[in-house]
Parts: sequence; C-alpha cells; structure tokens
Amino acid sequence: MEILNDIDGMRLALEWAARGLYTTSPNPRIGCVIVRDGQVIGAGVTQAAGQDHAEVQALANAAARGNDVRGATAYVTLEPCNHHGRTPPCSDALVRAGLGRVVAAMTDPNPLVAGQGLAKLEAAGIAVTTGVLADEAYEMNIGFFSRMQRGKPWVRMKTAASLDGMTALHNGQSQWITGPAARADGHAWRARACAILTGIGTVKADDPQLNVRAVETPRQPRRIVVDSRLDISLDARILQGGGTWIVAAVANPEKEAQLRALGAEVILLPNAAGKVDLAALMLELGRRQINEVHVEAGTRLNGSLIREGCVDELLVYLAPTLLGDAQGMFALPALTDLKQQRTLQFHQIQQVGEDLRILARFAQRN
Repeated sequence: MEILNDIDGMRLALEWAARGLYTTSPNPRIGCVIVRDGQVIGAGVTQAAGQDHAEVQALANAAARGNDVRGATAYVTLEPCNHHGRTPPCSDALVRAGLGRVVAAMTDPNPLVAGQGLAKLEAAGIAVTTGVLADEAYEMNIGFFSRMQRGKPWVRMKTAASLDGMTALHNGQSQWITGPAARADGHAWRARACAILTGIGTVKADDPQLNVRAVETPRQPRRIVVDSRLDISLDARILQGGGTWIVAAVANPEKEAQLRALGAEVILLPNAAGKVDLAALMLELGRRQINEVHVEAGTRLNGSLIREGCVDELLVYLAPTLLGDAQGMFALPALTDLKQQRTLQFHQIQQVGEDLRILARFAQRN
C-alpha cells in the first residue's frame, strides 16, 4: 500500500489500532505505522497491558524486516507515552530509533503524558504534527478519554426491541426479537467493553452468562451485577468462572463470604434510599480502570441509569416486527410537558441483517 499523504498514513494506523479493539484495556487502542518514501516499513498495535505499545511493536516489525527507520515518519493514533508505567516510555524508543517525523492524531489525555511525549520528540529534533484524523482516533478510544477526563467510563446501553419499542412480552418472553446477525453484532460490542453490567432482575429472569461467545476474543469483559440486597443465587450462571463484581447496598457478611468463595467480589455502595448509588458506582469503575461499560439490563435498571445521568450512549437494535402491549425499553417517569423530554443525537444508523442498529448519544455531562 502506498502512503501518499498524512491522511493515508493515519488511516492505516487506525486500521492497526482496531486490531486491539478487544485486547488493550485498560490501555488505549493505539496503532503505529512507519513510512519511508510512501512505503510502509513497519507497523504495530498496542498489546495487552504490560506488553509492548504500538510504537515499540512497529519498530520491532521494521527491524525484523531489515528496514532502517532513521529519518522515516511514524504515524501513531495517540501521542507516544512519556512515563514509566508497566512499560518504558515510547517517546524514548522513537528518539533512540532516529525517526525524522512523528504524526500523532491526538495528544494523550492522561495527565502523566498530556503533551510531554510530543515535547520530548521535538526537543530531540523530531518534527511533530498533530490533529490528523483526530475525530476517528477519539472514537477509537472514547472510553479511555472518558476515564482520563471525567474519571468514569463511557457507558453504552444496549437493548433490542420491536419497531414499536417493545423488548419482551408481559410474560417475560423475549428470545428472540432480533435476528442472528444483530445478536452476533451485539456480542462484538460486548467484546470491546471492559465490563458488562446488568441487574438482579435480569439475572433472576434470564440467568444469563453475559459473556462473549459469537466473536473470538482472548479477554472476557468483567461482569457486574447491581443487586442492592444480595439476592443473587449462588447457582447463577453469571458467577461461573469467578471474577464477577456484585454491587450491593445492604451488607450481608454470610452471603458475601459465600460469594467470595465463588470468586466474586462484593462492592457496597449504598445511597440514602438503601439502593445502589449508581453515580458512585461509575466513579468506582473509573478508579478500577474500566474504560467502557456495556449495559444489558431490564427496564427498571435501564431507567434508573438514565435518570441518574449515567448513560452516554444507547445501542438499540430495532427489529421489523410489532409486539403491541408489551414491556418497553426503559422505566422512566411520565412527563407532564414535552419540554421535559430527554433528547439524544443520532450518531450512527446501520442495517445489520434484517434489523436496524442505532447509536444515539445523550448530550455530554460531567
């Protein structure tokens, strides 16, 4: 592939970043390509936490191919890091390699970096350009930016509904409203999240595993259950394999010990009403380095999360069918005036199999 300009180079770097869609958390998904005379001489993607970042991977790839990177241009989807974390600074590696130019889509929102990586490159005599395909790079790491800038993850709520907005019959039957293509697509969205969140109502009604099955991924997202009174059955499938976080409002030492024996962790976050403090939960998830949360819950928890301002984006699959008098998507209070309606902006609309996939975003809040 010939790289004719910076747009071409960054677009290819973003393609490499997408290879880490399911694997880099809690680190951002970063791609890097090294170009000389319009030809790609090295490329890489950030590996799992604690392993090489994209820049180091690209330099190693170039060396393995016998390519000299001195004076070449590196396209990277986020500013190279400049601090010692699990790995050494990528900015140092680029300086040592003798790159002539670095094009970064965006500066890193991490306060440990925040322009320092680019400053180090410039101080070493490397030409630096920023802002190329910045919007696309932001979308690739929207959860990482959310955690760095707001201290909490990007929360995406998924639901599947009929064309008249119904998610299940009143008897609870809901499988299946959407087709197999939409269900597989939903698993891809699960896979890219750091955590999947549901409520005790869904666990009791459906006994879901809430794992990723329809796409290949080396990492399963963390499973989180909002369960104010620790009503979860010890036989619930969501507890299988361990690692599940149960978020409660009422302490129950005996039940907590039983859950710990199954590999689960109980997090107590009560509010004044004796329920789980959902806003506090999001901040706690941010502290635990959760970048993206994928919500698959029932109407009550969905409604509560929306009312508390905890949801950033809706992922709605609409099937070309009508269910009539049935269960809706969200339990929200009745309005007395249309001025009270909650508005969103359509971000993306796409047909998936026979169904429509709609991404709609709430106005940004803190």
